[in-house]
Amino acid sequence: MKRFTGCLFILFLSTNCFAQFTDYVNPFIGSANFGTTNPGALVPRGMVSVSPFNVSGSDLNTYDKDTRWWSAPYAFNNVYLTGFSHVNLSGVGCPELGVILLMPTTGQVNADPKIYGSIMENQQANPGYYRTDLKKYGIIAEMSASKRTGISRYTFPKGESHILLNMGLGLTNESGAKVRIVNNREIEGSRMTGSFCYNAGSERPVYFVARFSKAAESFGVWKKMPAMQAESAWSDTDGQIKYYQNYTPEMCGDEVGAYFTFSTEEKEQILVEVGVSYVSIANARLNLDMESNHFDFEKTKQEATTQWNDVLSRVKVEGGTKDQKTIFYTALYHTQIHPNIINDANGQYPAMGSFEIRENTKHDRYSVFSLWDTYRNFHPLMSLLYPAEQLDMMRSMIDMYKESGWLPKWELNSKETHVMEGDPAIPVIVDAYLRGLTDFDVEAAYQAMFKSATTEGKNNKLRPDIDSYLEKGFVPLKEEFDNSVSHALEYYIADWNLAQFAKALHKKDDYKKFLKQSLAYKAYFDKDFGMLRPRLEDGSFLNDFNPRQGENFEACPGFHEGTAWQYTFCVPHDIKGLSKLMGGKQKFVHKLQKVFDDNLFDMANEPDIHYPYLFTYFKGEEWRTQKEVHRLIDTYFKNAPDGIPGNDDCGTLSSWIVYSMMGMYPVCPGNMNYALTSPVFDKISIQLDPEFYPGKTLEIITHRNSPEEIYINEVKRNGKTLNRLFLNHADITKGGKIEFQLKAHHK
Repeated sequence: MKRFTGCLFILFLSTNCFAQFTDYVNPFIGSANFGTTNPGALVPRGMVSVSPFNVSGSDLNTYDKDTRWWSAPYAFNNVYLTGFSHVNLSGVGCPELGVILLMPTTGQVNADPKIYGSIMENQQANPGYYRTDLKKYGIIAEMSASKRTGISRYTFPKGESHILLNMGLGLTNESGAKVRIVNNREIEGSRMTGSFCYNAGSERPVYFVARFSKAAESFGVWKKMPAMQAESAWSDTDGQIKYYQNYTPEMCGDEVGAYFTFSTEEKEQILVEVGVSYVSIANARLNLDMESNHFDFEKTKQEATTQWNDVLSRVKVEGGTKDQKTIFYTALYHTQIHPNIINDANGQYPAMGSFEIRENTKHDRYSVFSLWDTYRNFHPLMSLLYPAEQLDMMRSMIDMYKESGWLPKWELNSKETHVMEGDPAIPVIVDAYLRGLTDFDVEAAYQAMFKSATTEGKNNKLRPDIDSYLEKGFVPLKEEFDNSVSHALEYYIADWNLAQFAKALHKKDDYKKFLKQSLAYKAYFDKDFGMLRPRLEDGSFLNDFNPRQGENFEACPGFHEGTAWQYTFCVPHDIKGLSKLMGGKQKFVHKLQKVFDDNLFDMANEPDIHYPYLFTYFKGEEWRTQKEVHRLIDTYFKNAPDGIPGNDDCGTLSSWIVYSMMGMYPVCPGNMNYALTSPVFDKISIQLDPEFYPGKTLEIITHRNSPEEIYINEVKRNGKTLNRLFLNHADITKGGKIEFQLKAHHK
């Protein structure tokens, strides 16, 4: 699939020959090792993605969604396919969506996925395109997509062929669907989704319309019948799949579907276009009419490729190996999947927290905000590289507040899932505002933040344990595994950002108030341990505390998905203050180095992914950042299906590697200084958006004599040597040239 297309002229690129950016994307990266990405076809920020669904139906598969916790529609290690799903999530930790499955078959119609499924062979994927051979049938299946539609092209053998639409199978924990055959070339319906991470309240139907390029010779629907008891002796369909030939009324149930049958010639191609909406069937049909409705697969595929090349061209890298380029551009690709649009072509979308329909034609409405993860690096990266999209994301979050009364925490399809900790929308919005993205309802944003930071716990949907936090300065441990310290640490970061927002808006009293609250993390510091430690309601520290408890997702008092080691340095807004608590620079550096030397660091754990950059805060110790960052890159990121160290968390780990390979990192959201490390590539050219930033292009040039030279000898910005290895966002966005001179040894 990889091909060289000669000279490509995209945006700011010169006339030098450069392979298409999509040639350096491997969509299979992250599809093993619990990265939970998939190689399905989609366009940047698309609502629709067409993914192979191979996590159910056969013992041939390594991972099955019904036998373990599994949160992706696809696993690279699996071989048995049961369809192609049209709405999916990428890099998340809980099962959801993965519904509206199409599956081509031959022979007799059978709706049981354990029977109709097929082994996959010869898989290929590029951005906006996926294909595989179905061994059982001799069928070639190809996928592409637009923002709101998916297109499939099936190449059949000679004989009787079928296309199945399975509305019962999916990743979501919800059940219930309906289908209605409109005619022999069209079908419509809906599927219930929701209960993300098994939390009630996030349920929402997704609607679809599917059209076929060829009229079916026959068609029908099916329904899985309930198991009977005494009556079973009189029923031929007791607990079985019942087929309804030529049935055109609406069919509803938990396990329903439809089939379309065709007489095909050898290598005959039949295409299916599917429009999707979270508003209505009528809007799904509108999306299909507006974006597709032409059955031109190659056109859709080429348009998807063009969109991906345009988006990826914001950064051009030179030098490095092909694998390094592939790791980089695949990570950048993964940052463009979520958040995705949820508004239809007419601007309509479901309101936050309700089933009301709203309309906005001025900007895109975004969904899938995994904010506990993405506030740390993803959104700062979007502000730098894609500020227009980031601004619309901020507007979307503020609109969610106006619709529901609260900023989102972990929003999915305009429903709050209440997953993870803290008040993470605050650092996202504040960080972007301080980076110059200010064209939004600032007063409403501040009002929303102030509300969550001050409302009493019983009425506070974002900070339910705020009462103790405001009274004592910390959240006490009340139950054995209540994540109390993790909660408070997130509140401190949010309050520090809120203080910066108040300062920028000249609210001096609020600035002092929230700054003071943000520094109360010191209450958790235990001098005997030299670490953060849970405290009880009487103020005493928790006895018999093991700071390593919490490894490998083990339950841990006070900490969520991590250990005290992985949280103790999670106060990025006050590194110097934490250093003082630990006894000064040397003790801080020694303890931080111990995290890496003793394998206490978790590359897949968000609270500690900024750790390697903390050495840069201490003069003479910056080399440790350079050493650890390069070691982590080489150890955990690969051009292979297991090339992400764990759950990508909607692009968070991908953002880490993009930043790290470019040689900079935003250690603390709301702090405009990037910590610097040695870049991987010889030259990086970042196209800056002229509507937001004064510079045109930022060039990062690295001088090295060999790959072993990873330590920084000198950094110059526009010819002037830097005294510290930090650069401010304002300086970076002025463009110009940053030059790194590297050496082989840190001394």
